[in-house]
Amino acid sequence: MAAEARRARHSAMSVVKRWVCPVTTAMTLIFLVAGAAAVAWRGGNMSSGASSPVQVKEESQSSDDSTMEISSEMADRLKEHAVDNPDEIASMVDMSIRNSTERRKLGFFSCGTGNPIDDCWRCDPDWHKNRKRLADCGIGFGRNAIGGRDGRFYVVTDPGDDDPVNPKPGTLRHAVIQEDPLWIIFQRDMVIQLKQELIMNSFKTIDGRGANVHIANGGCITIQFITNVIIHGLHIHDCRPTGNAMVRSSPSHYGWRTMADGDAISIFGSSHIWVDHNSLSHCADGLVDAVLGSTAITISNNHFTHHNEVILLGHSDSYTRDKQMQVTIAYNHFGEGLVQRMPRCRHGYFHVVNNDYTHWEMYAIGGSADPTINSQGNRYAAPTNPFAKEVTKRVETAESEWKGWNWRSEGDLLLNGAYFTPSGAGASASYARASSLGAKSSSMVGAMTSGAGALGCRRGHQC
Repeated sequence: MAAEARRARHSAMSVVKRWVCPVTTAMTLIFLVAGAAAVAWRGGNMSSGASSPVQVKEESQSSDDSTMEISSEMADRLKEHAVDNPDEIASMVDMSIRNSTERRKLGFFSCGTGNPIDDCWRCDPDWHKNRKRLADCGIGFGRNAIGGRDGRFYVVTDPGDDDPVNPKPGTLRHAVIQEDPLWIIFQRDMVIQLKQELIMNSFKTIDGRGANVHIANGGCITIQFITNVIIHGLHIHDCRPTGNAMVRSSPSHYGWRTMADGDAISIFGSSHIWVDHNSLSHCADGLVDAVLGSTAITISNNHFTHHNEVILLGHSDSYTRDKQMQVTIAYNHFGEGLVQRMPRCRHGYFHVVNNDYTHWEMYAIGGSADPTINSQGNRYAAPTNPFAKEVTKRVETAESEWKGWNWRSEGDLLLNGAYFTPSGAGASASYARASSLGAKSSSMVGAMTSGAGALGCRRGHQC
């Protein structure tokens, strides 16, 4: 029997060596112990206090021998499944868990949270050598935005913005107006105060990872009639109206700009746009606005705070070109000091999935002009104000009209009295156009959004 026990232990250790995943190892060892317990239970109604076949036999003697006594043959079979030292197995499981924890710290195993974007790239300690991998991690309607993936790197060395018509090489403005694809990174921490709105060109990525980059106290980002843009890892705040000035939009063109609203990120007539892992707050108008036929947009992993009208999707109720708009709002944290529009939708199709809503003063999701809104797996925590518990708001529309709009809540967690008012017949074709990825359980929202906002990435460490 001792030889058989040694073989059993050898087999268990082989499992440990063979499987890479330590969680699987732990579960395998647990199943070995559970198997022995299950056989014992089947053989003799083993109580929770029994620790060996001998104890079971002793307990059975106080019962009816005809039903509870264990034969010598059964005892032998129980011994085949027993281990010499149960504490040894428990120790192996504990060691496996500890090794898993330590290896995760070293980056050998997944640091996954269930957030598919982050799990795609954040676990890599060499992310700074593989920056462009980010472009392959997109999800939702904006998943095909490649930004500057196919271009060279451009390093911003100068935070200045002295001349919006003839920007100096090394500045962010000089980088974003170029015709060729570019992956734009930053040499060091900097605060960029733009004299005028930053008008971008197509196929650009602004990647703030590895530096603390703020665009603040001036003009902010304009994405107008272009395609394939990724905005990642920036702090954008205190944006102000600018304009009535000449501004360059490409190496060959500059023109007169009227007054800009003071949005953090304005998207006009553009497609394949991905706004990810930014911290946005305190702007004159919206934090992210998408209008004039913009589509194929993902707004993900951002941290929104201290603002009134957060996200506007749609130009006006009469602008029907927006009926083709498709926007994914995923894994964002709508945090402290927010009032409304998270988002506020007009025409089009909107997938609001696995976001964490911890603050609003008026409402979270609003709309007009018959948008289709698919809310899945979000966590909505209502404010204490008893008159602001409703997640949804139909803006200036009679119930006789909005009751036919397709708005649904599926798997959302509604806290502190929050309630979502659904509507519409739930046409499958309509919701298919407002579905862009598989929603995870709302119980995972805390983990999936824990890193929302600009990340403090350091070279040589997981981000």
